[in-house]
Amino acid sequence: MATTHAFSGLAVADYDAAYSWYARLFERSADMFPHATEAVWQLSSSCSIYVVQDAERAGHGLVALAVDDLDACEGRLREAGIAFEAHADGSTPRRLVVEDGDGNTLTFFQDPAQSGA
Repeated sequence: MATTHAFSGLAVADYDAAYSWYARLFERSADMFPHATEAVWQLSSSCSIYVVQDAERAGHGLVALAVDDLDACEGRLREAGIAFEAHADGSTPRRLVVEDGDGNTLTFFQDPAQSGA
């Protein structure tokens, strides 16, 4: 079985509030709107994140995203006013952890395949 694309879904209680937050996080509007309470951001040719209103499941999502420049990511988070925690304990790569308004957690880390990692 060959996987060609990964869609990571994050359930939220208030779609409108979550959409605004994710648009700030990703610095742009969503790429697709499958229905009135779902938005999809295509982050790379094989990676997408979707946010969908589902109050019962909201706040339990965990997503890890490898980025090509963690320092630039940190700067963008600061500029957007998005709170994050930086973690570096020596046994794992430095990472930036953010939580949306529902408690879904997104962790950004430097892609080890990128130079300077």
